Amino acid sequence: MTTEIYLRAGNGIPVIFLHGIGGAARLWQAQLESFSAAGFSAVALDLPGYGNRPPVGDISFDAYAEDLEALVARLGLDRPVLVGHSLGGMIAQTALRRRPDGYRAVALSGTSPAFGNAGGDFQKQFLADRLGPLDAGRSMQELAPSIVASIMGPQPDPAGRAQAISAMGSTSEATYRAAMHCIVKFDERANLPAIRVPVLCLAGEHDRNAPAAMMGRMAGKIPGARYVCLAGVGHLPNLEAPQAFDAAVLGFLNTVCPPSTTT
Repeated sequence: MTTEIYLRAGNGIPVIFLHGIGGAARLWQAQLESFSAAGFSAVALDLPGYGNRPPVGDISFDAYAEDLEALVARLGLDRPVLVGHSLGGMIAQTALRRRPDGYRAVALSGTSPAFGNAGGDFQKQFLADRLGPLDAGRSMQELAPSIVASIMGPQPDPAGRAQAISAMGSTSEATYRAAMHCIVKFDERANLPAIRVPVLCLAGEHDRNAPAAMMGRMAGKIPGARYVCLAGVGHLPNLEAPQAFDAAVLGFLNTVCPPSTTT
């Protein structure tokens, strides 16, 4: 592993940021700055297939979690906090199942505990809708503006929107396809009641991929979980409204593991 697959800033309790499909470590730059300023050691990882990492043609959630565990070991991090968005939130849930006491706290943003039956009609239509344009010959760069527009809220931060389009457009088709086929198999519902670290479920009012009501129900199945819904934002809250996103997550962390806590 090299420093080229992650970004890091600050000292203190480690916080690892996990991006979603079509994302990248660089999309957490605002959080690297604000969390390090707040006394945390902020780390953003390029997931397999993203950033400078080679494309992947097939991936599983346990493989994603193993990659996260390798980063933790490489950097010698002691029970890091996980902040997972969308796909990253699913990876965080997988990580909690694999190592229940390996993490200090978890913030799940715009994510779900399951995608249902991988062979179901909804899942088949989901894949057809998202992969059909690629099958028809369009490129990720061509599709990026419309993909981002479809998942953001009504008034996203313009800079954040541009960053999302850039990252989505630079995602390899193979990696995008692999992630889509991976998430329709996701199901960590059985483990929710067994989670024993503090959890924040952070929803966006206009998120159609991970609706706020669904995330509220998810929080109700995790012992002691906190639920927050951010007004006015869609599926990319850390880019659409970074200050509101940071305030919600830092408010949670300052309650459950303040930076003055011994690492």
